[in-house]
Amino acid sequence: MEALQFNKLLLKTAFSCMACDGDIDKREIKLIKRLHKEKKTFGDLDVNAEMDNLLITINKDGHQFMRDYFDELTSSELSEVNELNLIEVAIDTIKADEKVEYSEIKFFKVIRSKLKIGNELILDKHPDFEDYLEQDIISESYLSRLQEDFFDTHISNEFELISEIDSATLDSFKQNNEE
Repeated sequence: MEALQFNKLLLKTAFSCMACDGDIDKREIKLIKRLHKEKKTFGDLDVNAEMDNLLITINKDGHQFMRDYFDELTSSELSEVNELNLIEVAIDTIKADEKVEYSEIKFFKVIRSKLKIGNELILDKHPDFEDYLEQDIISESYLSRLQEDFFDTHISNEFELISEIDSATLDSFKQNNEE
C-alpha cells in the first residue's frame, strides 16, 4: 500500500477508534496530535484538515462512515509492519481517555478480525494487549453479528470540528490532567 494511502488509513483508524464510543474526548485528540508531532505517525498529512473532513463525513452518516471504514480495511493490502502499526494506534487511541467502553472493545475486535497478523507478533511487542485479542470471533456469522450489534447499539453523535477546538482549550485540558 502506498505510504500516503496508509497514513490516511492509519489516521482514519485512530479517528474511528476515537469516535466509536459516541464521544470524542479531548485526550484522544491530544494523543493523535502528539503522535503526529513527535513521531510523524501520519506522515505529512495535515492532521487537523483530515480530521475535520472525517468529522464532516461521520456527522452526515456515522454508520455508513464506519461501514466504509471496515470495507476499506478489508480491501487494503497491508504489510505485517503496517498491520502492527494500525493495531498500536487503535489501542493507544482507545486507551487515551482512560476508560475503555465495551463498544470500543467490540469495535477493535472487528478491526482485528480484518487483519492477517498473528496474535503472537502483537503480544511479543505488547503483552498488555492480551485482553484486546481474546478470541471470541468464531465464525463469519458471529463476526457479522458483532459488526451489526456495534451498529445497533452505537449512537452516532454530531461532533465538533477539530479546528473549532482551540489550542487554549486543549492546553488547559492538558494542564488540568498534569495536576
